[in-house]
Amino acid sequence: MRFSYAMLPDYPLQESLASIRLADELGFHACYAADETWHKDMWLLFAAAAGQTSSIRLGPSVTPVTLREPSLVAQALATLDELSEGRAEGVLSSGNFGLLAQYGIDWARTKPLSRTKEALAVIRTLLDEGTITRDGEFYSYNGLFTFARPVQERLPLKLGAMRGPKSFEAAGELSDGCHHALSYTREAYDYAVHHIRAGAERAGKDWRALDIGAWVVFATGPDGARAKEAARSMVGIYASSMPEEQLVRNGVDPGELKPVIEAIGAGDLARGIELTSPEVAERLSVAGTPEECAEKIRDEIAPSGVNHMICALTDSGLVKAFTGRELDGVADVDTQLRLIHDRIMPAFA
Repeated sequence: MRFSYAMLPDYPLQESLASIRLADELGFHACYAADETWHKDMWLLFAAAAGQTSSIRLGPSVTPVTLREPSLVAQALATLDELSEGRAEGVLSSGNFGLLAQYGIDWARTKPLSRTKEALAVIRTLLDEGTITRDGEFYSYNGLFTFARPVQERLPLKLGAMRGPKSFEAAGELSDGCHHALSYTREAYDYAVHHIRAGAERAGKDWRALDIGAWVVFATGPDGARAKEAARSMVGIYASSMPEEQLVRNGVDPGELKPVIEAIGAGDLARGIELTSPEVAERLSVAGTPEECAEKIRDEIAPSGVNHMICALTDSGLVKAFTGRELDGVADVDTQLRLIHDRIMPAFA
């Protein structure tokens, strides 16, 4: 089981760079960040981090191909790969539906999966060949070329998926893996991995060789109750992007979360947190002491065939940035990275 650090680039940049350096020193597989307008620019942050690290992999999880033209994604990935001496990788999706709405884009009219599959083909071609001619449904090029060339023989490209089943199958069939966000139960991961495997086998690939990642809201610390409270502050914000089918697979009645999502949608984050019960928060996060977190990974996530934990660390700084809420007694990001390394990773070595 690999462990990676998923960050939202909302901290002072020097703090983010220091945390990436620490994750590198501790042997984390990768540092990923969301490529969203809401946050600081992850491409510039990772360009700086590339020169300050030696082994950790870097890239978006996810980058939205509805907003970022795929030829520019290929250019950025190849440039980051050169800067990092072969440590870049990318995870693609159509984009966060809430963010698309703020751009006036109705995601349902964008043919999200078809668009993402075509963008994957465009990026793969440009990375592998450096030039592309294509007359596609969404993207067309006539002899477009780039001098941005990756160092790796095959720079990994994966798909982000939540709803399924077609998105999971596309990831298994067409890409190097799948990062499945915001699931926490054996049922949810059995479902995802079943369809990832079906797609891989359709393409004649060994599904076990794919990167099957669980991107989870994560908070740990010596005080498990405070870690769970930090996670509760963020669960509703993340859950608002979960399809109803996914909520059900995670043991949550969509009706139970409707008031939370309505409050957050109206901008009343404090009310949204108040309405998020500790029980729902615990179902929709991996949080608590390191031993509690390891137990949930061992019982609910790993048995399905997931081989990569992608921990979206939540601390008091992130909670304050998003909600304005002050939380005492919550371990900071660097402490959580050390706890994962010291007390969780050894259980999955």
